[in-house]
Amino acid sequence: MLNFLKKFFGTKSERDIKDIMPIVDKIHKAYESIKQLSNDELRAKTQEFKKRIAEYIAPEENRIKELKARIETELDMDVEEKSAIYKEIDQLSKSSYQKSQQILNEILPEAFAVMKETARRFKENEKVWVTATEKDRDLAARKNNILIEGDKACYLNQWMAGGNMITWDMVHYDVQLIGGIVLHQGKIAEMATGEGKTLVATLPVYLNALTGKGVHVVTVNDYLAKRDSEWMGVLFEFHGLSVDCIDRHEPNSEARRKAYLCDITYGTNNEFGFDYLRDNMTQSPDELVQREHIYAIVDEVDSVLIDDARTPLIISGPTPKGEDQLFDELKPMVSKLYNLQRNLVTKILAEAKELLSGNPSPEQETKGGELLLRAHRGLPKHKPLIKFLSEPGMKALLLKTENFYLQEQAKNMHIIDDELYFVIDEKNNTIELTEKGIDALTE
Repeated sequence: MLNFLKKFFGTKSERDIKDIMPIVDKIHKAYESIKQLSNDELRAKTQEFKKRIAEYIAPEENRIKELKARIETELDMDVEEKSAIYKEIDQLSKSSYQKSQQILNEILPEAFAVMKETARRFKENEKVWVTATEKDRDLAARKNNILIEGDKACYLNQWMAGGNMITWDMVHYDVQLIGGIVLHQGKIAEMATGEGKTLVATLPVYLNALTGKGVHVVTVNDYLAKRDSEWMGVLFEFHGLSVDCIDRHEPNSEARRKAYLCDITYGTNNEFGFDYLRDNMTQSPDELVQREHIYAIVDEVDSVLIDDARTPLIISGPTPKGEDQLFDELKPMVSKLYNLQRNLVTKILAEAKELLSGNPSPEQETKGGELLLRAHRGLPKHKPLIKFLSEPGMKALLLKTENFYLQEQAKNMHIIDDELYFVIDEKNNTIELTEKGIDALTE
């Protein structure tokens, strides 16, 4: 029945692609006119897109500026009035965001076509000539792949990325266009190796950077962050967009703050996360490095949001009486307890060895297994114990005894543990003092 329904309605992936294909057709239609443009006209489309977006959201953005100016200038404003203004700002911000998404969806076919044509021109031409702008001159002073000759700027199709000289040889096909649409819609796009994941990202990154509110591209390591910002960055810089990578700059530095103000910001998930945590610990808005979060693309999303997310990002600040540490006070007690336990485990292990040597009787084997378990729960990393457990049959005997005492929710495990000063449970990552241990500390 399930197979019949799949044949009739198609799989989820097939239905999604079917919904996306009309947008792909619009991109192809827009591309036919875009590829007729000169290099300067192609670059001018970016400013045209920006102007359309700015005009569309201008009423909300202008009102937000007015309200923020009131808050800054009217210092004696009533608390309730100020609260009402902040509430209105939040509503206007949401409205502005929703309208920006509407206009971006309208612009999408043309914007994707612009990026596709840009990639084609870099692939088919060793040099791409344009009328030089101030941004071109600034980039030429820092980058070897941009040359200035009079009023013209020349973009070479070779540049350094990740420490290697690369020659641009990629252009967007339908599979990349589909992936770009999916990412713009805030969904997860699964692509096989070689299908051009890095190239796919250029489409929604360019589109969403047109709002001027920033795009974050999150990668799993600093090499990829730096490489991709250099590799793909030229396409964006060709259109006058600014690109940087936060991993190049020290935390809390002015350079990192400027990196976040770029149209497109690359970085690792950990650095983005720690900057967010640091921003939440600042005393003044002037100390913030990140701006409002609008749009982000996460590379290897399963690794970042599932695997790496198992390790929490922990950050701490100064605490009152931070110099008053209990380490020196507690160390003698801990050392005393450990030495008592080590001597006890050494004695227990010697008894176990004696019982289990030769051909032990069933009773001796049972008693020896209990002693091994007691030693293991006392100091599982004790080297003599580890060495003895490597002998034939000893590890199996330990596990057999442990399984016996774990029955019925380990109700009889106290028989093993009561003789110890503390119990180390490796499976649950816990250490517990026993009554005997507490008595030893209070003597």
